[in-house]
Amino acid sequence: MNIFLALGAFFGLLAVVIGAFGAHSLENAISLHALQRYHTGVEYQFYHVAALLSVGVLSAKYINIPLKLKLSGLFFVLGIILFSGSLYLFALTGKTYYGMITPLGGLSFIIGWLYLLLYSLGMNKP
Repeated sequence: MNIFLALGAFFGLLAVVIGAFGAHSLENAISLHALQRYHTGVEYQFYHVAALLSVGVLSAKYINIPLKLKLSGLFFVLGIILFSGSLYLFALTGKTYYGMITPLGGLSFIIGWLYLLLYSLGMNKP
């Protein structure tokens, strides 16, 4: 099993379900500001689903996934949970303290991209 392809597919499926729920059920139930944050969570989740799927495709050729590639995928997963998850919770509950988690998710995304960059710079080395 390719864990990053599986996680990418899982989070992609969730993004469609969560996005559809927001579009069809929340439009009149929460404020415009909260709805915008919710949509930002869906948008960033989709971006990082693509990143996760890329990590899955890149890792498919390895028996043991290189550490930088593995860390990239793990930080993308963590970012989706922390960034998008905190925005969903904020939008649905109105609790502003969830907003304190969002930057940790953003940092996780940045670290994931950094590890993917480092992997790509060294991928042709023996």
